Amino acid sequence: MRTWVAGRLHRSALLVNVVGVVLGGLVVVAATWGLLRLLLGVHSEPPNQLDLTKIALSVTAGIGGAVALVVAYRRQRDNERGRFAELFGAAAKQLGDPDVAVRIAGVYAMAGVADEFSAPARRQQCVDVLCGYLRLPFDPADGGNHLTTRKSRRTADGTEHEETFGIRQNDSRVRRTIVAVIVRHLRPGAENSWSDCNFNFEDAVLEDADFRFAVFAGRHTHFRGARFVGTRLTNFSQVRFVGRHISFHSARFEQPVWFQATRFVSDPSSNSDLDGRSGVSFKRAVFTAETNFEGAEFGGPRVRFTDATFAGAETAFTGARFHADLVSFQDATFTGAGVRFSETSFEGRRISFAGTGFRALRTAFDDARLGGRGRLRRPSTNEIDFRGAQFRNSVSFADTVVDGKSADFSGADFAGDISFRRTRFDARAVSFDAPVAWDGVFTDWDAEPERRQPGHITPEVWPPVTGGGAPQ
Repeated sequence: MRTWVAGRLHRSALLVNVVGVVLGGLVVVAATWGLLRLLLGVHSEPPNQLDLTKIALSVTAGIGGAVALVVAYRRQRDNERGRFAELFGAAAKQLGDPDVAVRIAGVYAMAGVADEFSAPARRQQCVDVLCGYLRLPFDPADGGNHLTTRKSRRTADGTEHEETFGIRQNDSRVRRTIVAVIVRHLRPGAENSWSDCNFNFEDAVLEDADFRFAVFAGRHTHFRGARFVGTRLTNFSQVRFVGRHISFHSARFEQPVWFQATRFVSDPSSNSDLDGRSGVSFKRAVFTAETNFEGAEFGGPRVRFTDATFAGAETAFTGARFHADLVSFQDATFTGAGVRFSETSFEGRRISFAGTGFRALRTAFDDARLGGRGRLRRPSTNEIDFRGAQFRNSVSFADTVVDGKSADFSGADFAGDISFRRTRFDARAVSFDAPVAWDGVFTDWDAEPERRQPGHITPEVWPPVTGGGAPQ
C-alpha cells in the first residue's frame, strides 16, 4: 500500500513539474511575440496549413524536450539520493564493526560522504553520526587495549554473580581519529569546510583533544557534560566560536586546558535571544587542573561561569576581554595556588561576581578594568556586583580601574591580605557596606591618613561596620 501511494505521489509531482515547464515555455513564447509586435511592428499573417503543421510539430518537440529534461533531472536526483543512502549506510556499518581498523576506515568513509554531498542536511547527518559515536559510553581505562570483553565478579545477598561487559577494541584510536577529522574540516583553508554545521558533543569523553584554530560557526556547539581527560593537554587555543549558543555547561576538565586567544563572539546575525540561551555557558563547569584563558575574548548577549569550580594549581584570565552584555561568575569558586585576572577588561552592561569565593593563595586583579563608560555604540556598565563575595589569603586590586554606574562590595567577606592600593574607583557609586568580615583590608586612604576617603564610596564611617557592630 505504501509503495503504491509513494508511486502515485511521485507521478503526481512529475506531472506538476512537466505542466509547469510547458506553461512557462508558452508564457515566454507569448511574451516574446507580444514584445516583437509592440517594439518592432511585426504583424502576423493568417497561417496556411503547412505553417500550422510546422507550428504544431515545433510545440510538440518543445513539450517533449521539456518532459525529457524534467524526467532526467528527477532521475538524477533520485540516483543521488540512492547513492547517498548507499554510501552513508556502508560507512555507518563500518563504524559499528568490532574491528578497530574497520571502524577507523568507517570514520574516513563517513567524512568522505559528508564532503561529496555538500547539501547542508546531508552533511549535518554525517557530522551527527561522528559526534554520536563520541557520545557512546566509553571508559578511558579500557579504551587502549585489545580486549573485546571484560568480566567482573560481585556478591549480592550472599550469591556470587559474574558479569561480562563488551568493550570496543582500541576505541581510543577511533575517537582520536574522529576528533582529528572533524578539526581538519573546521580549520581555515579546509577544502571542504564543516564550520557551518552544528556540533553536539554532550556527555562525550574526549582524550587529549586538540581543537586549535577550529572555527565553530554553526548555530549550536554543545560540549555540555563532556569529560576532557588524558595525559597531556586539552587545547582550544585560537578557536573561534561564532555561533548562537556555545555550551560547556557541567563540563569536566580533568587535565590542563588552554583557551589562549580563543574568541567566543557571536555572529551579529545570530544574536536573536528568543529562548534566553544565546551566548556562552560554562555554568557548573569543573576545572581540576591548570586553566588558561589568557587573551581570550568573550562577546555576545551573555557569558556565564555561574557555579563554576576552578581547582587547578593556576587559573589565568590574564589579558582577556569580556564585552558581553552580561558577564557572570556568580557563586563560582577559585582555589589553588594562583588566580590571575591581571590586565583583564570587563566592559559589559552587568558584571557579577556575587557570592564568588576567591580562596586561592593569591588572586590578582592588578591593572584590570572593571566596567566602562558609555561610548559610541556601547552603553556604560550599569552594575559591578561583588555582593557576598569571599576574599581569602592574598587578593590584590592594585592599579585596577573600577568604572561604570555602580560597584557593590556590600556583604562581602574580607579576611587575609586584601589590597585596594592605587585602585581607581571611578564608578559613580561604590559600596562596601555591612561586610561579613573586614580583616587585612588596605586602601590608599588607610595607608595615607592625609588622603580623604572619596565621597562616592560608602559607608561614610570608615572602616566599615561588620555584622552590625561598632566601627573597628
